[in-house]
Amino acid sequence: MEELVLSILVHNSSGVLTRVSGLFARRGYNIDSLTVGTTNTEGVSRMTVVAHGDQQILEQIEKQLRKLEDVIEIFALPRSSSVYRELVMVKVEADQTTRADIVSIVDIFRAKIVDVSPHSMVIEVTGNHGKVDGLLAMLDGFNIVEIVRTGLSGIARGLSDFDIKKEDN
Repeated sequence: MEELVLSILVHNSSGVLTRVSGLFARRGYNIDSLTVGTTNTEGVSRMTVVAHGDQQILEQIEKQLRKLEDVIEIFALPRSSSVYRELVMVKVEADQTTRADIVSIVDIFRAKIVDVSPHSMVIEVTGNHGKVDGLLAMLDGFNIVEIVRTGLSGIARGLSDFDIKKEDN
């Protein structure tokens, strides 16, 4: 199975997320990751959608998305020419005996400790999938209480066609 990462520019209107996710649901496609946020253009949001499937299914997903009224533009974000990041927060049980070991692991991965209490720590890590999974694997020996993942966000390297069109206006 192949991975497809799409950056989708949409009109920022009510129901657009429902329409995009509904398209996947109606056709029986799974969304592996979905992030949405506003852009620097008023009234436009960017969705980053990750899906897996064979080539035919992935092409069908892109074609169906292009038919949606709210979709302005779609850009594929291939791994070789894009930057991907994910934010993860991990709450770990920590007392005086384990705190120093956890801090050492956090430092190795250039993560941050964003909250400390007498019995736990909250760690924030930003990076690609490998870095996040590596940190989680190193913390596996500790009692992980809770994990929150944002999902993948991505952007093309260099100037994309969209950026060039914008500069011409």
